[in-house]
Amino acid sequence: MTLKKWILVALIAAVVVGFIAGGGSELLTLENLKENQQSLGNWIDQNLLVAVLGFVAVYVVVTALSLPGAAIMTLAGGAFFGNLYGLAAVSIASTIGASLAFLVARFLMRDTLRKRYGETVAKMDRGIEKDGAFYLATLRLVPVFPFFLINLAMGLTAMKLRTYALVSWIAMLPGTFVYVNAGTQLGQIQSTGDIVSADLLLSFALLGLFPLIAKFVVGFIRRRKVYAGWQKPEHFDYNLLVIGGGSAGLVSAYIAAAVKAKVALIEKHKMGGDCLNTGCVPSKALIRSAKAADTLRHANRYGLESVPVKGSFKNIMNRVKDVVAKVEPHDSPERYRKLGVDCIAGEASFVSPWELEVRHNDGRTERLTARSIVVATGGKPAVPPIPGLKEMQPLTSDNLWDLQEQPERLLVLGGGPIGSELAHAFARLGSKVTQVEMGERLLAKEDVDVSELIVKQFQADGVDVRLKHSAVEFRIEEGEKVAYCEHEGERVRIPFDQVLVAVGRAANTTGLNLERIGVDTLPNGTVPVEEDMSLRYPNVFACGDVAGPYQFTHAAAHQAWYAAVNGLFGQFKRFKVDYRVMPWVTFTSPEVARVGLSEAEAKAQGVAYEVTRYGLDDLDRAIAESEDHGFIKVLTPPGKDKILGAVVVGSHAGEILAEFTLAMKHGLGLNKILGTIHPYPTWNESAKYAAGEWKRAHAPEGILKLLEKLHGWRRGKNTNTPRSIYAPD
Repeated sequence: MTLKKWILVALIAAVVVGFIAGGGSELLTLENLKENQQSLGNWIDQNLLVAVLGFVAVYVVVTALSLPGAAIMTLAGGAFFGNLYGLAAVSIASTIGASLAFLVARFLMRDTLRKRYGETVAKMDRGIEKDGAFYLATLRLVPVFPFFLINLAMGLTAMKLRTYALVSWIAMLPGTFVYVNAGTQLGQIQSTGDIVSADLLLSFALLGLFPLIAKFVVGFIRRRKVYAGWQKPEHFDYNLLVIGGGSAGLVSAYIAAAVKAKVALIEKHKMGGDCLNTGCVPSKALIRSAKAADTLRHANRYGLESVPVKGSFKNIMNRVKDVVAKVEPHDSPERYRKLGVDCIAGEASFVSPWELEVRHNDGRTERLTARSIVVATGGKPAVPPIPGLKEMQPLTSDNLWDLQEQPERLLVLGGGPIGSELAHAFARLGSKVTQVEMGERLLAKEDVDVSELIVKQFQADGVDVRLKHSAVEFRIEEGEKVAYCEHEGERVRIPFDQVLVAVGRAANTTGLNLERIGVDTLPNGTVPVEEDMSLRYPNVFACGDVAGPYQFTHAAAHQAWYAAVNGLFGQFKRFKVDYRVMPWVTFTSPEVARVGLSEAEAKAQGVAYEVTRYGLDDLDRAIAESEDHGFIKVLTPPGKDKILGAVVVGSHAGEILAEFTLAMKHGLGLNKILGTIHPYPTWNESAKYAAGEWKRAHAPEGILKLLEKLHGWRRGKNTNTPRSIYAPD
């Protein structure tokens, strides 16, 4: 911090200390105002100009330094100067004070924040540049946050001072008038009878109704602004149109049909989306085959004779397709038509916020209208622009399932959940797998101890894990496919037969014509959604992978509920999406399942926590199944049993995690889990034992020592000395 900044901080501190020491907080109270009303009023009548100027100066200081008493001074403005002069004095003073606070915050903190959090500040500035004035006006009109916080927060943005001052002055006028007007009535209270006067009751009614009226006005203005230039249809073909037949789209359509709304679901490819056709279902089927191969290969663990695994990869992939075919009817057009959904095979693009142009797969084109539209177009594997990679005809989670021959040497790019799951599965099926991750560890969103355990297991199962390796080039050298990676300043050569790219996913927005309705995608490719899942317009929504931030089937279904319900009933009541308890599972072996905070996240957020661990090597069921490895880790506040987060690493981790997820969702602590009867021997007993570890660590030592003395006293004075029951008396 520079010398100028230190001087300013010292000056502000001196004024604040002087204000407190001088009894400023006691002076600016309603009681003091009433007590001195008569004498102050007489003085003001004789010195009106000096009084107004002095009032403005004090108000500016109080507002600029965020000192307590601004509300009382606003009432005093009305009480002593009336509506006209009071409103003028307060509005000018509050604007000047807010602007000074804005400038002080910018001078002291913006440069520091920009250096430390450049990307975040840049993103914030882009939003302010686009809609900053409107959001500032909303905050001023509907005081969700205290005004002093708005002054400080806006000072950290790139908003221009003149914009800030002008918008603040205009937007604060209605609220200022309400308070000043209330002050004029308070100034007239001379007896208890005055309290129930019509004018005073009206002033207080305005105080209570103002936030509601302002909220309605802001909503009306926002709707008029966002829909400007669009002509709303007089009638609609549907209540809800859903684009995309994946998890999010299916749930949205199902909910609409369940409440008897007229709904159409538009899907250009296969119903079920990635989860059914290229994601969750086929990958878990492949992982199960890989686990069976591992069991046969290590049958000696179970007292049987281990055997070489000889399987047809083609048969394995045929089984995967059979599994998909067996699940497919759950998501089929026939099923959804029976539920009341119009299933349309085609591609949709926006014409307006209420109208879509649909290009049917048979070549027909038509336009459909709906009161609300849900975008649920999902995502696709991201393929990085590495030189030579496209020439390798890379595998992704989309085209992997067309393989008929098993790669002898498989190179996997990416150490996230998808890359790790498939790398481990192919290694267990017999491929020689090299997994390349540019970061320092696999599963980077998990804690270090989780990543270390997974790497250790991968290496034991033959996966060649290359951390801190960044793929920079692909070539064909003498008929052999080769990848070159940068590793700690050296160039590493890795030969392979097939490469599987699993470095992330990108949202599907191509062909939607979002630019037609003024929607820009975010840098990561997703569309920007509000807390109610709306997409710029109150009647247009997005959910699932196309919206983010989570790319899980269950997260898509969770978001879809909010999108559908708000789309159908949002004019009456809107629900904000709740991500507080979002579980996920990585289906490696051992599985990794987590809900809530990790240790790394708790530290980054400054959340105080304790860690309770329970090793699955102590669980009877795990021992019986020779799966006695892994652990449970639970984060709780110091001294409390509230669950902040839990991670399970081991066999059946996904099923074990469900108990912690349920507890977190409904506010149940570890004591409730400990007090619940769990059947023996089951995997879920581990949740109870983890709770028992917490209880043991928080046992009341003082009470236990007293109980020990009590039991000793009840046994008698000399019973502490053991003696044989055969000894003579």
